[in-house]
Amino acid sequence: MAPGNALVPRLTGACSGTAVRRYAFDVPARTESVSLARLRSRDMLTGWGHHDELHETASLVISELVTNAVVHTAGDHILCELTDLQRALRIAVRDLGCGSAGPRLCNSGDDEERGRGLLLVDAVSSAWGSHDAPYGPGRIVWAELAHDGPGRAARPC
Repeated sequence: MAPGNALVPRLTGACSGTAVRRYAFDVPARTESVSLARLRSRDMLTGWGHHDELHETASLVISELVTNAVVHTAGDHILCELTDLQRALRIAVRDLGCGSAGPRLCNSGDDEERGRGLLLVDAVSSAWGSHDAPYGPGRIVWAELAHDGPGRAARPC
């Protein structure tokens, strides 16, 4: 597991003088919670001053990751976290575990209605991945969306 993966304390800090904003929440492990996760995330991104294009992409990623977690969890809730890094938004979703296999890209047939979610996440994210939860059962799936930051110039470290 690499330092700084979502839902795990960062072992290395951001550039000095750079604030890292985090917002975590949980939702019930039910399909109707996907829209609740999108709404909570949109509200936070608006509060952080991000533009509509990032909202739309983040909504797509959150929808896919929360849907997968709902489908594959054995628990009764899903944990979500947004981390606003200087040049990327990290979205992480933790389920409470069900099987030993992690998420994988599927090339579904044209007539399949399921199985394309992670292909979409892969297409719109600058990076994504998964790992077992560092404590307790479950798996964390995360994605990063590159951005220039709300109203601030990008600064090199």
